[in-house]
Amino acid sequence: MAKNIAEQIVEMLENANVKRIYAVTGDSLNHLNIAVKKSSIQWIHVRHEEVGAYAAAAEAELDGLAVCAGSCGPGHVHLINGVYEAHRSHVPMLVIASTIPSDEMGMDYFQETNTIKLFDDCSYYNQMITRPEQVQRTVQTAIQHAISKKGVAVIGLPGDVSELDAEEGSTSTQIFKTNPVIRPSDDELKSLSTLINNSKKVTIYCGIGAAEARDEVIALSNLLKAPVGYSFRGKMAIQPNNPNEVGLTGLLGFPSAYHAMHEADLVILLGTDFPYQKFMPVKNKIVQIDESPERLGRRAKLELGLAGDVKETIKALLPLLDEKTDVHFLNEQLAFYDKVKESQLEYVKDSGKENAIQPEYVAHTLDKLAKDDAIFTVDTGMCCVWGARFITGTGERKMLGSFNHGSMANAMPMAIGAALAHPEKQVIALCGDGGLSMLLGDMATIFQYKLPVKLIVFNNRTLGMVKLEMEVGGMPDNETDMINPDFAMVAHAMGYPGKNVHLPEEVESAIKECLDHNGPYLLNIFTNPNALALPPKIEFDQIMGMTKSMAQLMLGGKMDEVFETVKSNYKHIKGLL
Repeated sequence: MAKNIAEQIVEMLENANVKRIYAVTGDSLNHLNIAVKKSSIQWIHVRHEEVGAYAAAAEAELDGLAVCAGSCGPGHVHLINGVYEAHRSHVPMLVIASTIPSDEMGMDYFQETNTIKLFDDCSYYNQMITRPEQVQRTVQTAIQHAISKKGVAVIGLPGDVSELDAEEGSTSTQIFKTNPVIRPSDDELKSLSTLINNSKKVTIYCGIGAAEARDEVIALSNLLKAPVGYSFRGKMAIQPNNPNEVGLTGLLGFPSAYHAMHEADLVILLGTDFPYQKFMPVKNKIVQIDESPERLGRRAKLELGLAGDVKETIKALLPLLDEKTDVHFLNEQLAFYDKVKESQLEYVKDSGKENAIQPEYVAHTLDKLAKDDAIFTVDTGMCCVWGARFITGTGERKMLGSFNHGSMANAMPMAIGAALAHPEKQVIALCGDGGLSMLLGDMATIFQYKLPVKLIVFNNRTLGMVKLEMEVGGMPDNETDMINPDFAMVAHAMGYPGKNVHLPEEVESAIKECLDHNGPYLLNIFTNPNALALPPKIEFDQIMGMTKSMAQLMLGGKMDEVFETVKSNYKHIKGLL
């Protein structure tokens, strides 16, 4: 019996080593669903397509390619947020957007959306299949775009087309995973080496693009006596076993990395598209090296911008460099970093009180008890801060989040994708109460597939990052409070254990119980809603804004809230004075 187009597509996905499709089935997707049922691919029935897209994004970041799907109209729109996340994070993902019958297109048909227009801004490839002879070429080209350009490819598939008889094409159907060596030219490397050799104080700053070059980065920093800072996405790879690391900079970072970058004569940016210009130095020389030359110079004024793979570029550069002997600058930055880390531990020592447990203490305890090869996912907002500052890179751990798109509610869906892709790993989601509430329904997906995901809820009963944004802007926070359900009871209703933690002395044993449990588990920890996450660089306007907002709260009679905010953060504030 002849294959239909849906079966032909699934066969190609099998040959591309696709293991799962994350989707909500229905109408135009049903033929694809049945084709998957007959294949080695697993159909993961999520409750919301956005969750499926986030889960696929996590799997793609960990393993190189993943697939999600959505049916007509609402299914496409539900996908879009997670699709943006994958595309902005530069992870290879294929989206199958099944759609209305082809003869109804353009007639304002039920659930009609224009997939080309809808996905155009969040994909490198975006085409519709309308004829059998297109299928093999379109699918192969879509996957080739996704893995080669590191982003999203979208295939529009009308439901009536998916059931047509398949036709064999005459072009390639295999996927080519190329691995070219890319580095600057010899003349460019010579110019770079001259600049470095003539600079007394050098700081290296690494992003996710340097993740495969940790050993080379350490060798470079040892040769140059250079401190090494990193972005949040670069942390898990660059921090481990790095004697010269000085932490992160940016909104979530430490003063030490900010200081090392601003005090240097030369800053070398490796594989980073760090977006926060206010944290970038302006008075010293900056070199940027990135595999994508279109990114060069858009975050800072450059002395030199070079295109190349970080690992290969450093390997070619090292023989051209003179070893520096003056260790004063490096030692000064490392000493400052030691003081910053000591200051951070003040929050850990003061673990909080009933229903106001310090989130720093929770994250530090989690870091201590989690396995060395755990996969962490973090919700956007305050959970990102605690993950960035207190979860330690080991060289084997991974941390996933919505670091570029910055969406709420990503941690739990990403944990689903991570747990399915790596059932042998400990998968821990650091969830905000706001984020978990937003996509609460897919807690049921965790139970349905018996995924041993550990959901650690930092329940501060507020939209914490938004509250901070409003306060530093001089506004009293308004409508940021969260009236939450009992998340532990929700977990029980979903089919797995949940536990509320109200006292700081309960935290360590509760986290240990959670991590040791054989299966999914939710830990609902009542954290301090007034814990702030101040950035490493504090502007005068931010200080005045915070002062103004505190005054407005006092005038409004909210003295208790003002007192608790100041008391909860006095150590941090003292360290800035």
